Amino acid sequence: MSASKFLDTNILLYAYDRDAPAKRDAALRLVERGWSSPGDVAISVQVLQELHVNLVKRGVSQGDAGQVVRDFSLWPVVGNSLALLLSALDEQARWKISLWDALILAAARASGASELVTEDLNPGQDYGGVRAVDPFR
Repeated sequence: MSASKFLDTNILLYAYDRDAPAKRDAALRLVERGWSSPGDVAISVQVLQELHVNLVKRGVSQGDAGQVVRDFSLWPVVGNSLALLLSALDEQARWKISLWDALILAAARASGASELVTEDLNPGQDYGGVRAVDPFR
């Protein structure tokens, strides 16, 4: 896998958020890039799981949320594995971040991405070759 960008869950969620139009527009541009440049934008199983849970919390039916997950599963997706968890534990210890953020960082690294698009990590920080980018700043 050799994506250039990895999208965190919050980016995908903003693409469906009609209450935050500026963030929605920025998120939609990133999602459109994922569809128009196959292989360039990656996500992970964790992202898909979180996306489904949060869409349902926001009132989207389980069936519709499931279809959104199935649609995004066509993108490069980093799977959950013991190897990914062990990498995330190393990321967590090195960068002093939560396990959930470390799993996202480890998945971004596994995807080959040089950019992790998120609002949850320090924008502009280079995490050993993966730079955090906040598209809303």
